[in-house]
Amino acid sequence: MEVFHTTWGWVAVSLAGLAGLAGIGFAVAKRPPPRAFWILAGAGMVAIVVQVVAGVVLYLQDHDPGAFHMFYGFLVLFTLAFAYMYRSQLSKRPALAWGLLMLFVTGLGLRAIMTFEGS
Repeated sequence: MEVFHTTWGWVAVSLAGLAGLAGIGFAVAKRPPPRAFWILAGAGMVAIVVQVVAGVVLYLQDHDPGAFHMFYGFLVLFTLAFAYMYRSQLSKRPALAWGLLMLFVTGLGLRAIMTFEGS
C-alpha cells in the first residue's frame, strides 16, 4: 500500500496539472473546454480522492506521514469539496475557473509530497 500511495501521488498530481494547463490553454484561446478536458479533470479529481483514501488507510495502519503531509492531503480534499459546492459559480468561465482550480490542487499535492516525513 505504501508503494501505491507514493506512486499514485505522482499520478494524481500529474493528471491534475495536465488538466489545469489544458483549462488555462482553453481559456487563453477563448474556447469552451471539450469533453476530453472534463474527462481529464474528472480523472484527476478521482485520482486525488483515491490518493487521500489510500493515505487514510495507511494512517489507520499506524504509518505516520507527518502532520503537514496530512494537512495538505486533507486541504486538497476540502478544496475539491468546495469546488463541487460552488460549481455553478465556476461554470461562468469554466475553462479558466477549473484550470486554475486544478493548478491550485496540483500545487497542494506537490506540497503534500514535499512534506512527507514517513516512518
